[in-house]
Amino acid sequence: MNPWLRNRASNKAFSVLTPGFSYQLILRKLGSRPYPASLNALGIGVLAFAVSAALGLFLGIPEPSAHDEFSYLLAADTFAHGRLTNPTHPMWMHFETFHVIHQPTYMSKYMPAQGLFLALGRVVGGHPIVGVWFAMAFMCAAICWMLQAWLPRRWALFGSLLTIIHPYVGIGSYWAQSYWGGAVPAAGGALLLGGVRSIVRMPRISYALATGIGLAILANSRPYEGLVISVPLGIGLLIKLFGQSKHSIGVIIKRVLLPLTLLGAITVACMGYYNYRVAGNVLRIPYLVHEETYGMFAYFVWQKLPLPPTYRHTVIRDYHAQYELPRYLEKQSIAGFFEVNFSILFTYLLVSGNVFLVALVGAGGSFLAFCWRDSSGRFAFLTYIFFACGLMLETVMSLHYWAPITGLNYFFITQSMRLWRARDRRAAQLAIYILPLLALALLAINAYRSAHAHDHFAWHLQRARLLTELSNSDGRHLILVQYGPNHSYDREWVYNDADIDASKVVWARDMDPKENCKLVKYFNDRTIWSLKIDNDEAPIKLNPFPKQSCD
Repeated sequence: MNPWLRNRASNKAFSVLTPGFSYQLILRKLGSRPYPASLNALGIGVLAFAVSAALGLFLGIPEPSAHDEFSYLLAADTFAHGRLTNPTHPMWMHFETFHVIHQPTYMSKYMPAQGLFLALGRVVGGHPIVGVWFAMAFMCAAICWMLQAWLPRRWALFGSLLTIIHPYVGIGSYWAQSYWGGAVPAAGGALLLGGVRSIVRMPRISYALATGIGLAILANSRPYEGLVISVPLGIGLLIKLFGQSKHSIGVIIKRVLLPLTLLGAITVACMGYYNYRVAGNVLRIPYLVHEETYGMFAYFVWQKLPLPPTYRHTVIRDYHAQYELPRYLEKQSIAGFFEVNFSILFTYLLVSGNVFLVALVGAGGSFLAFCWRDSSGRFAFLTYIFFACGLMLETVMSLHYWAPITGLNYFFITQSMRLWRARDRRAAQLAIYILPLLALALLAINAYRSAHAHDHFAWHLQRARLLTELSNSDGRHLILVQYGPNHSYDREWVYNDADIDASKVVWARDMDPKENCKLVKYFNDRTIWSLKIDNDEAPIKLNPFPKQSCD
């Protein structure tokens, strides 16, 4: 066995740097207890929820600003009312907006997992942000459980604490303090990674169920990325089970294949029913309905561009033409493909690793040697490479697209600390203190900046204040929004609740006089306002809509 993998070296790496009380001592004691690994994960989850909620309350409950956030909140509102989707509104053309479908039903285009967590937060905690904190807690607990399958427990706990305090994907990030998502697929990926590793070591029904739940979460949050990470893990699992396992075929079938098959069948059936209710076809996901209706680009680099759809609103066309389409075109040349992907990969590694990259640097060549010589390291490294290559085939990419692989980031970081310990004990022990302190310092700086960076005239804050003011006033309201030439497509005002007619305030697009009058007559019992927006950061002013023009 390699020296850095010996239990003795692992134990000494957490020896106390100074006499007396130490968080290293706490982790060492916790890691040596005989209780189930799931209790460690539960404790990490409770801690992650508590600190996420505390930081969120300090920063203030966020107002949605990104297109995706409004779409997820629509899904949450729908689920919280006990529905899977909503009927198409008679005046739906006035309510068209980003990442939302109106035909054959009115619903978010996205897979339902993030919306379900937001709905849980709304039902249990009274606000969708509570669901975001639940998702962050779930992610941290799942990564802790996963790491315990790949590392000694004390090191798994150390890696879990790094997960919580990470400056850009931890409790202070948009994964934990906005409605955009990231934590849910990260949790699904961690369950999948931990489940596969646990099954290889000891086939059990509980491990198979955890793996199946991870697959179900990925299929309902980030299906393509979930498929990409599942391919190498599935191949590796089959090779280990049927090629190198000491267990009989009967045991493997009973404890692994049957539970996975049963859970997979339930997942597919539920997804098919959801697709049927929302999109009218069990094999057609709402995301594809949206892209067929509004999309101007191809999702993957090998696909050809579709015929441009007919747009009823210029701002929607501008988004697809000026944001999505250029990202497809810049990857069509070989030079552009490698330049863009290298830039994205480099940025992702810097953001996801952050100060913890010091551990990889400190390990030096030992890390690469570990990935080459050790079967688990080699398996993890090849899975990571395969996943990265799969993502390079997408034309649009954000940080949360990489979420399913998040657990392996902390495996590599924590394992690097172990390798560093084998080379330089004093430096590694010092790093065990310094790196978390650096992360906490960056977290505090980011939190301070966020708490003091609110622009009073930021468009999403103005929208939120106007919505609150009208919601607290007498009567019901309809706002017709008209954009000027200086308006940016990424600052969208027209989003509505699941039940538009029952909403106190309805946002609608200003269209031609004939269509506007149809809308006014439909909402004739409301106070109707006109809102013209050109400079997005300028103060807004509501003006009464001239209803007499429709007489």
